[in-house]
Amino acid sequence: MHTPFPGMDPYLEGHLWPDVHHSLASAIAELLTDQITPAYVARIEPYSVEDTNVAADAGIMYPDVALLYRKAKARRDEVHEPPSSAPPITPPTISIEVPIPVEVRVPVVAIRDRSSNRLITAIEILSPVNKREPGMEPYCRKRERLCTAGVHFLEIDLIRRSTRTMEHPEVPKAHYLVSLIRAESQTLTCWAFNVQDELPVVPVPLRVPDEDATLDLKKALELIYARNRYDLSVDYRQPPPPPAFGKDDSVWMANQIALIYARHG
Repeated sequence: MHTPFPGMDPYLEGHLWPDVHHSLASAIAELLTDQITPAYVARIEPYSVEDTNVAADAGIMYPDVALLYRKAKARRDEVHEPPSSAPPITPPTISIEVPIPVEVRVPVVAIRDRSSNRLITAIEILSPVNKREPGMEPYCRKRERLCTAGVHFLEIDLIRRSTRTMEHPEVPKAHYLVSLIRAESQTLTCWAFNVQDELPVVPVPLRVPDEDATLDLKKALELIYARNRYDLSVDYRQPPPPPAFGKDDSVWMANQIALIYARHG
């Protein structure tokens, strides 16, 4: 079965997101490779982020908070008691259950000059950990550092929850956002779109004077949806992951889902 939606499928923003995230990065690299070789190569260069605010995605992308608390408590229980000859431990003022951090692997599509291995363009698909503290600040610093170093930066935000990393009064409010900062101009270009819209085709800058490559995000998502059979892991009869959609959006989505089920039985 195909996704019921013409663009981003909001049902992929929940527990499936880690798989969607990595698969989408690979599909993007695959779609760009034929356009940029032999002068450039597209490589997946993941980095790790420690998510210390797991409660923000508990029950959405992570197990529920109670399970995370139990894991944290089990670790604390492994601490040995002092020997009987030692003075008794002073009772604590308070004990607070704190979930253990979760390591998140974030894939980046790096386009490099084949001859010098120089990074030309970084394509970052945002994870929830990039969009809330404490992970948002170091992410924004990294983006600024790359742009200052002359690297084109393409940011793809297909997660509705949390805070936009590209905040500007002229950027329209929308469910999803793709942003591009060209190294030579420091101009911010944005593509804002909603669940009803098709995913955009966006430019991927290379070195001047080489022409931009093009990235068809709709094709990339359709590719991984079919390959990974996400329809087998999604129950479209349930509400999508939070945040909740408005009434008009919800009615439109229900109609789209009804159509796809009627078509496939």
